Amino acid sequence: MTVLSINDLNVMFSTESGDLHALRDVSFDVPERRIVGIVGESGCGKSTLINSILGLLADNGRIEKGRIDFEGHDLTNLDAKTMRDLRGPRISTVFQDPMGALNPVISVGQQMRNIQYRLGISAKDKDQRSVEMLKMVRIPDAEHALDRFPHEFSGGMKQRIAIAMALMMEPALLIADEPTTALDATLEVTTIELLKDLQEEIGCSVLFISHHLGVIAELCDDVVVMYAGEVVERGSVRQVFNNPSHPYTARLLECDPARQSERTRLLPTIPGEIPDLRRRPAGCIFANRCDRGVEACGSTPPEREVAEGHIARCVLAEAS
Repeated sequence: MTVLSINDLNVMFSTESGDLHALRDVSFDVPERRIVGIVGESGCGKSTLINSILGLLADNGRIEKGRIDFEGHDLTNLDAKTMRDLRGPRISTVFQDPMGALNPVISVGQQMRNIQYRLGISAKDKDQRSVEMLKMVRIPDAEHALDRFPHEFSGGMKQRIAIAMALMMEPALLIADEPTTALDATLEVTTIELLKDLQEEIGCSVLFISHHLGVIAELCDDVVVMYAGEVVERGSVRQVFNNPSHPYTARLLECDPARQSERTRLLPTIPGEIPDLRRRPAGCIFANRCDRGVEACGSTPPEREVAEGHIARCVLAEAS
């Protein structure tokens, strides 16, 4: 069963110098009880994708065409009230910065009670549910933690509290927007393990956004690789990481420091820059940075099935 299905999504932003085509023909599914990673360098459209799902695009943004299907709803056509009713109970989000996710002048307990306002239960029952959730994310002395304020916790503990708040209503879909970026390496590993355990226990699906390939490989079941607002490759983590079939995916993996076997002063990079999306070039979006280009790259590349469930948008992709 599919929890979230995005089909042919196109998003535009109006700017003083013309329309910017931020997402182009984006399509992928998030199956039930699976963790799907979205990976790509800065500017690939990850944040725009999240805001499109949540109905939080900026005033100058618009969905030009496409569908975002979630539990029988097309999220692109919902009114503001219906969308608000879905956010929290059915779709929750963990943001990148735990400092900005928690209100610094309200106690953790009050913030967790506020999230449960739809349940119609007593404050005592809300506190009990909050304590249980804090214990699940391994906050020590959970009962007394309710009376403390965000500044009294470390960065890692704040992120765990944010995860607890996002999962309070047991949503069908959790969107995790680079939740480990602000953490050190040790806390990053702990947070990944925690997310995995909670996802299995609650049974939700997770859309995990990251630029960290190691985190994607460790946590996710499936991966979607984005470049300049397009999905260039998608499949299971094992398929994509073991057999990268789009040149961008291959170069992205080559740039992962964890793959460098020898000490070096110069880390690998991808030459060139992302094209100007206000004047999107014809043909393959990666052509100006690709070292494997052929004449056919001047036309829009088709999606090719490399293996069952493994798709690459490249004329050179071949079935394995």
